[in-house]
Amino acid sequence: MSTLTHVEAVIVAGGRATRMGGVDKPALTVGGRRMLDTALGAVEGCARVTVVGPHRDDLAPHVLQIQETPPGAGPVAALAAADPVADLVVTLAADLPFVTPKTVAALLEALNEDAAAEAAFAVDDTGRVQFLLAAWRTPALAARLDSLGGDVANRPMKALLPERYVTVAVSEATDCDTPADLEAARAGSATARVATDPDHARRILREALSPLPSRTVPVEEARGATLAAPLVAAEALPRVRTSAMDGYAVAGGGPWLLRNEIRYAGDGGSLTLGDGEAARIATGAHLPAGATAVVRDEFVRVESGLVTRLPDAPVRDDARRRGEDWESGTVLAGAGTAVSPAVVSAAASGEVAELRVRGPLRVHIVLTGDEIRRTGPLREGQTRDSLGPVLPDLVRWCGATVVGEGHLRDTADGFDALFTGTDADAIVIVGATGGGAADQLRGALTRAGAQVVVERVRCKPGGSQVAATLPDGRAVLGLPGNPVAAVSTLLVMLPAIADGRTLRTPTIPVTAPLANASEVVGDITRLLPARQDVQGRWLCDNTIRTAHLAGLIGRSAIAVVPPGAVDGDRVELLPLPS
Repeated sequence: MSTLTHVEAVIVAGGRATRMGGVDKPALTVGGRRMLDTALGAVEGCARVTVVGPHRDDLAPHVLQIQETPPGAGPVAALAAADPVADLVVTLAADLPFVTPKTVAALLEALNEDAAAEAAFAVDDTGRVQFLLAAWRTPALAARLDSLGGDVANRPMKALLPERYVTVAVSEATDCDTPADLEAARAGSATARVATDPDHARRILREALSPLPSRTVPVEEARGATLAAPLVAAEALPRVRTSAMDGYAVAGGGPWLLRNEIRYAGDGGSLTLGDGEAARIATGAHLPAGATAVVRDEFVRVESGLVTRLPDAPVRDDARRRGEDWESGTVLAGAGTAVSPAVVSAAASGEVAELRVRGPLRVHIVLTGDEIRRTGPLREGQTRDSLGPVLPDLVRWCGATVVGEGHLRDTADGFDALFTGTDADAIVIVGATGGGAADQLRGALTRAGAQVVVERVRCKPGGSQVAATLPDGRAVLGLPGNPVAAVSTLLVMLPAIADGRTLRTPTIPVTAPLANASEVVGDITRLLPARQDVQGRWLCDNTIRTAHLAGLIGRSAIAVVPPGAVDGDRVELLPLPS
């Protein structure tokens, strides 16, 4: 969401809701989430966020709260009270249950693509223009408000309609003006979907999940999280002119009289060069006062205390100027960027001490089944737990953190206790998804009031997987019980959960031509172990025993092979941890 760096947002949350009996509409929930929180999540990362309406004690400190005059005087009065100042401003109501950061990005993109447009308005699925869901050039909005001469109370949004605007069709523009709208939204949110393929399942899941709240942490504690606001350099790099090479700091044109002092990196001394003087300088050292350039060692000759540029040496300055890499205020990484070692290092170089982040995703792992035994001798009917010991490694490979592990017996209320006993951001469950006599997960999700967003996926293995969100926003991922199916499904779906809950920008899939696609293709998507041969060609195994992970030995990835694939088609590769 780096495009929001110079954008602010105004959320209108103070309407009277007369068609809904005067209820507090922004506090109503759809899919287990307040509509106000949905609006706030859509504009997270804006330079400033203002909520116009009655004061709410539970909003984050960085959210500005104001009240229009008189209270309940409508959206035009709310925008006038907000008085935005950034270059661009996103406006939206707090009764849009499906609005997302992608909605906001689409409006801003449309506005930026048409330099003559003063605003971009959303159009819902019925073709109705939603004038309050918009992106404005702030001066244009200010001019339209000024044209009303202060008469802003109870004016329709059409009163602000500019001469030049564009519209954007967005399916998330549906609002909740009536009880029937709210009922329909809740019904639509609760409708589970059978995904046509793994990528479809990931898209559904990302869009359905509630983002974690953002927090400010020291840079060194942000590893593995996702930037909730852009990383902006607090200081130029370099902060001062420094030497890029070992050589001589010189003042003026040569030759130069060599002084006895040597400037080392980290030296804070007060050396000053006069015109025609030079001093030895090390790579990374700050240039002394009076220095006009650095000449590297191999370009000079030093004789009898005199430094002379070699006749065939180029005339160049081997000093790095202040801000050569970046100036103060430069955006080094946008919101949605995973906090990798490179991000942590860049923050340190930019003198940034704290980062606004979400996550990292905290995962609780659970294996199910009376037959599973991790340690000790096996009894009759038991199976060795060959997956539990490696699941934490696989979860971390997907960019999440393991905060708990457990084993559930096949009891009727085991999942009920699990859902109330952990505050992890996501719960990964192995087994109990197939609908058999001992498979209790789906019933427990219903009892917990969960929203099942992916009921099944048309793929093999992994078709019986289930993904849901609990009323408090926690994600639940149910994996098939056999190890290969569980690993394949985890590699597909857990990164999508991390994306959705932390608003991490999804990574671009790794793809490569599959040399033997025609040998392994099926009528639905197949998830198959893949390897490279000595010629560098990617090949998939057509048959594999799924009850253990021995078939993954020597394999580098799980290939996602779509139906209809032919030899040489590019397929997605999900790298396996080494």
